[in-house]
Amino acid sequence: MAGSNPAPAGRWTHRHLLDVDVLTSDDLDLVMRTTATMAEVLTREIPKVPVLRGWGVTILSYEASTRTRVSFEVAAKNLSADVVNIAAASSSVTKGESLIDTIRTVEALGARMLVLRHATSGAPYLAAQHFSGSVLNGGDGWHAHPTQALLDLYTLETRLPGGSVRGRKIVILGDVLHSRVARSNLWALTAAGADVWVCGPTTLLRGFDAWAASGVAGSRRFTVTSDLNAALRDADVVMALRIQRERMAAGLLPSLREYAARFGLTRERLALARPDALVMHPGPMNEGVEIAADVAAGDQSVITDQVANGVAVRMAVLYLLAGARDGSARDGGGRDVRPEAGREAARGAVPAAE
Repeated sequence: MAGSNPAPAGRWTHRHLLDVDVLTSDDLDLVMRTTATMAEVLTREIPKVPVLRGWGVTILSYEASTRTRVSFEVAAKNLSADVVNIAAASSSVTKGESLIDTIRTVEALGARMLVLRHATSGAPYLAAQHFSGSVLNGGDGWHAHPTQALLDLYTLETRLPGGSVRGRKIVILGDVLHSRVARSNLWALTAAGADVWVCGPTTLLRGFDAWAASGVAGSRRFTVTSDLNAALRDADVVMALRIQRERMAAGLLPSLREYAARFGLTRERLALARPDALVMHPGPMNEGVEIAADVAAGDQSVITDQVANGVAVRMAVLYLLAGARDGSARDGGGRDVRPEAGREAARGAVPAAE
């Protein structure tokens, strides 16, 4: 965690995953390599390994979710965990139960890992103070979405020529001010050496230029602009963000039509980027607003890859966190997280399917 001793290269020591801002370049590299191993597991006839057998994983959602919730569930089940899915809207939360009481309840029922998605920024940090196991942030308010950033990084490293984002111009376009995806991607992509540009209407960029130059962002630097043409010119990657209708009610946007006319990612605008530029979107999309339908479904789009890679990335994170809990974190050679499972791996690979 922040302030702890630096972890040895190739070794995972984090108890929780609350954001990517605590991850070193070695941590990111380990997640990427572990994800590649999990991606191989997913190609097997039976894409399941027993590394989390007997572990209880609870997915607690205080917000609507499809991609994150389902991919975490599939990931945990692929690792043989016992998974419980709780939607706050159909739980005792509707009767006034607090977050802390809910966390105590799921722990008493056997959860060793908690995936929490919450509308309030910082909720996973509160959860981590009251849960003896590992907490994974599945998205909190405007603050962070760490596994989305990790799957975006993995998608780029598997699709970009050369297999690295280092030195690549990556544009994050849209409602950056209210986007947890943007914040986590800024940390992950700059840590990996990318040249990140943030672009959108000035009303949706307020404070980002100051944040970029402040000590809060540390040594990470990125460009903030409302000049869409400058941002897109020679870009290697363009990531469009969802525009939320409530921003109009707050007076931050005149209309969705106006946004689409000025900042929507169309084929004509994409032509300013490199010919082989990749197009991303974390979903869900408003086609025809922040991104044109033909761009979202075009040859340069890797949006489907992002969704698919979510399972392997979340398998990797669960795997690494379990290893840190057991005191036998998977190392750079690929050894399994649990002592008993690790002995099954003849050459340091993930054990064979059951």
